[in-house]
Amino acid sequence: MNWNGLTVGYALSGSHCTFAEVMPQIQRFVDAGANVVPIVTQSLMTTDTRFGTAQEWKSKLLEITGNEIISTIVQAEPLGPSKRIDVLLIAPCTGNTTSKLANALTDSAVLMAANSQMRNGRPVVIGISTNDGLGLNMANIAKLMAAKSIYFVPFGQDDPVNKPNSLVAKMDLAMEACEHALQGKQMQPVLIERS
Repeated sequence: MNWNGLTVGYALSGSHCTFAEVMPQIQRFVDAGANVVPIVTQSLMTTDTRFGTAQEWKSKLLEITGNEIISTIVQAEPLGPSKRIDVLLIAPCTGNTTSKLANALTDSAVLMAANSQMRNGRPVVIGISTNDGLGLNMANIAKLMAAKSIYFVPFGQDDPVNKPNSLVAKMDLAMEACEHALQGKQMQPVLIERS
């Protein structure tokens, strides 16, 4: 697919353990010619963890994309009327963000961007990363799977023995999932075995 001239909204919610896995995926979009707009929750902007500091992740996003980070609802709101984003990818998408999206709550830049995309009938692609995907959050995942304009990066259990409810997307399929979504298709199979 030719990504030149397309704008990808790359949104990250607070699954800090997944950030290192998704940075190369953001780079893939840039290398393919896409304009990548980083959109993040406050967790990325303010939280230092054993996986890296907030400043390190912000710097990395700026370095890869060359675009300012959208981190507030006020900054994200114009994305809807401008129809600036061709496809929005939320990866990692935590159980918290999944739950709020499935229940029409908007309390972050990521959720405002997602709601803008859906309002415009444009694709939202979810790269799930939640410890509760096969628990109570399964109901929210199911609601989103049935929703118009929402697609998933193929996902599976990341550690069935030690974390039997945990689901994580195969993040290296993010670009391909977005290509399918731009054609109005869900990439298959959506449920995969993660090695």
